[in-house]
Amino acid sequence: MTGEPLFDLPVPPPVTGLPEVAGGWPDDPVARVLLDSGVPHLDREFDYLVPRSLDAEARPGVRVRVRFGHQDVLGWLTSRGSEPSTGAKLLPVRSVVSPEPVLTPEILDLARSVAARYAGNVADVLRVAVPPRVAKVEKALNAEAEAPEATGTPAPAPGSVSAPDGASDPVPGPDTAVSVAAGGLTGATAVEGFDWSALKGAEAFFQQVQAGDGPRAALTVPSAHGAWDAASLLADAAARTAEAGRAAVVVVPDQRDLERLCRALDRRVGPEGYARLTADDGPTPRYRAFLQLRRGLRRIAVGTRSAIWAPVEHPGLVAVWNDDDSLHAEQRSPYQHVRDVALVRSELAGAGLLLASTSRTPEVQRLVESGWLGQLGVDRETIHAATPRVVSTADSWETERDPLLARARLPQAAWKAAREGLEGRHGAPGPVLVQVGRSGFIPALICRDCGTPARCRHCTGPLGFPDRTASARNEAACRWCGRRERHFECPECESSRLRAGSRGVDRTAEELGRAFPNTPVLSSSGDHILATVDDTPALVVATVGAEPVVPSGYATALLLDGDSQLQREGLRTPGQVLSRWFAAAALVRSRQDGGVVVVTAAQEDVVGALVRMDPAGYASRQLAERRELHLPPAVRMAEVSGPANAVTAFMDLVELPGASKDLPWIGPVPVEDWAGGEGRGSAGGGSGAAVSAEPLRHRALLFFPYGAARSVVEALRAARSASSARRLTEPVRLRIDPVDLP
Repeated sequence: MTGEPLFDLPVPPPVTGLPEVAGGWPDDPVARVLLDSGVPHLDREFDYLVPRSLDAEARPGVRVRVRFGHQDVLGWLTSRGSEPSTGAKLLPVRSVVSPEPVLTPEILDLARSVAARYAGNVADVLRVAVPPRVAKVEKALNAEAEAPEATGTPAPAPGSVSAPDGASDPVPGPDTAVSVAAGGLTGATAVEGFDWSALKGAEAFFQQVQAGDGPRAALTVPSAHGAWDAASLLADAAARTAEAGRAAVVVVPDQRDLERLCRALDRRVGPEGYARLTADDGPTPRYRAFLQLRRGLRRIAVGTRSAIWAPVEHPGLVAVWNDDDSLHAEQRSPYQHVRDVALVRSELAGAGLLLASTSRTPEVQRLVESGWLGQLGVDRETIHAATPRVVSTADSWETERDPLLARARLPQAAWKAAREGLEGRHGAPGPVLVQVGRSGFIPALICRDCGTPARCRHCTGPLGFPDRTASARNEAACRWCGRRERHFECPECESSRLRAGSRGVDRTAEELGRAFPNTPVLSSSGDHILATVDDTPALVVATVGAEPVVPSGYATALLLDGDSQLQREGLRTPGQVLSRWFAAAALVRSRQDGGVVVVTAAQEDVVGALVRMDPAGYASRQLAERRELHLPPAVRMAEVSGPANAVTAFMDLVELPGASKDLPWIGPVPVEDWAGGEGRGSAGGGSGAAVSAEPLRHRALLFFPYGAARSVVEALRAARSASSARRLTEPVRLRIDPVDLP
């Protein structure tokens, strides 16, 4: 054998998938496009050709329109190359939606990591990360960028900000020789920042942030007003990072916290020194702020949930306030949590991470105990000096002094503390905070004779009195379907008499108005949330999370309905209730100034943590219990929910690898009756109308260790994609580490 070929045949050229066109193709003609589609089995990049006419605009990061199947769809151009990844015939890109490269490589990598962590689609994550385009904003910013050239004045350096309040001197950028004063970036009068000296390790933390070493720390503050004002703390942390030439991202739970943070930043760096990202501002302001960050015109990004995806250059610090707030959890697939996105982003970008709160979650405590997260400590003397005195009405001393304690919603100790706070017997008189667990007037009714909860005859929803007029007329209303019930009859004892099962904020305000005559009563809940109140003595009745801030702190806080809140189902319920108590107590004056907190609950371990002001200790005990029981966050969890046959079919598709094959599924089990939940009932129809039955929803749970998390989540993601492609059953909902645990 000579090794020579038997036949001298021409070798065909390799299949490139590039058809011949007049003028040829540009350099790197193959575009990888990620379709903007929530279909799981389409969660990958597809190859398209870039026509020479679109060569200049079709850059990585732009939005494009391509042909897929029989329709035009939007997508993201992620990269360009010279060779296709397939031998199939390629179609050309139809158009470039905008030449603005809104998707940065860092955000794309972050979105891929988050999608992999939560078994979701990258496109679903990007839909949250990048706001919808507003063409007029792009034109306006382009005109502003060209304006200095037209007038002959130099454009500001990227990352610098213009001086506020009419100051004419430009603000120095990071590369200028002019030193940036510790008090502010704007070149205006320096504003004193937050005093970090009381926090052990704070200075070393910021030295590492400024050096780009990416430190990670948890911070539990004993107070959230006055010298410990949470907004000032976050604003100063962001400003110090920006002064070092690095970008900062600060995320808060809601609009009220954001307004406070923006006011603090206005004082610290000026209104032009940061950009705010929140959907509540509307599409135009949000997209403008997004482009300012993307183009490097701002170094500080603040906002609510979506701000964690701010496209800042060279991030130096990612800060999250109150990670226990449920608003940090995304309500759309893949249901990612801001805390986890912050963890991933800080690691990918090498940025510093600060998780600050008035409490401590078991998730953060696990990271602290593992050594992955450090702590900025506050010693016990500082905690004692900054926090109010906490009184529990369930202790033996109060029980002996108040024989009617078990039956009273406002015990004697609470009434006395409120009176003393209003009159200023232990300090300056001031407002009294009354925290209640429910909104509305009387949200739940029960039978007066047998105690059976009152339910709607049509949809089995809970009955309540929506307002005072309805209570006077004895006209109950269903909270689900809205029907009025004028002739209630208990299904157990046939009694027609009703009494309050719980009292809402409006009813509480009315009762307190009678108990404290000539005292103003303010209400904060629902659509009417007060941001701040002054130091004038008044009763401030607020639902959980709607407590307004007082500049000098509340004189007293009454934490009512504690036992009813703790009786709600849920693995996280005790920790969440305690977190809300700590948040309310952080708004009260220190004990040296006469501040008092009265809590009306009997669960000793939760109340004891509040009395001791020991959130980290309680979180550590919770974590130890979860480890023994193999429950989150000691392990990770997947939840699959939907119709029973769909859940079972999905479980059959999951092929767990290696040792994970022995992990047991729990379920599927039904999780609710056909009435479903709030909002499922029909709002119209006659008295005899029936609600149409829906398929019974089932749920299956899978617990798995962190060591096997990557492979298990990949298997779940593959099963989700296969189920989507086969279309044999209805879709199921897949959630990883949901915050509303069963």
